[in-house]
Amino acid sequence: MNNVHVKTGDTVILLTGKYDDKYTEKGDRKTGKVVEVSPKEKKVIVEGINMITKHVKPTRMGEKGGIVKTEAPVYASKVQLVCPKCGKPTRVGHVIEDGKKLRVCKKCGKSFE
Repeated sequence: MNNVHVKTGDTVILLTGKYDDKYTEKGDRKTGKVVEVSPKEKKVIVEGINMITKHVKPTRMGEKGGIVKTEAPVYASKVQLVCPKCGKPTRVGHVIEDGKKLRVCKKCGKSFE
């Protein structure tokens, strides 16, 4: 099964990993919005996190090439969802209400949707 615990548009916090050529320090964690989710690879792209520089060639006449900064994918296990209600990093629980499966915060119990 290729399920990922985050969806596009969720706010997440980076738990481990490298960004800005430094390793994260405790209490100095970065947050960002999920731009893209790839469940098959179990990776997510978060804006402002895991920035890389790409060398781009001009493809058409008159188009400019150069060095472009862009986000690279991060494993989904390295990010944790931030609850929009309480603002804390949390795990995701599931509750069925009115025949719909809802994601809920494990800390405050409020629904994400």
